[in-house]
Amino acid sequence: DCNDAITTIDINYCAGIDFKNANAEMNTYLSTSKTHNDYDPELIKAIELAQDAWVIYSEAHCESIYTQWRDGSIRGVMRLNCLTNLTQQRTHHIWSNFLTYMDSTTAVLPEPKY
Repeated sequence: DCNDAITTIDINYCAGIDFKNANAEMNTYLSTSKTHNDYDPELIKAIELAQDAWVIYSEAHCESIYTQWRDGSIRGVMRLNCLTNLTQQRTHHIWSNFLTYMDSTTAVLPEPKY
């Protein structure tokens, strides 16, 4: 139970689950955004290019967080929390840019939480 995680191993495990879930949600929103906009191949290519760049950025940024905490046992959870937070932000950006409308039309997917 992650609500009762106390040891470093348990905390890291739970942070890993959080990241895995955030990443799965992002991939759902990303896939849906490409399906929703499949009439525009140029846009799909641009979304994919942006996603590739975002992956490089998020990994580099969170590795710098790991380096900042490299002397402590907290380094792993700090990196995972960084990845989770950036992934949740990216999911929201994907949703707001590619899965919503300028008028009151209901969004393609519900607004992701972060």
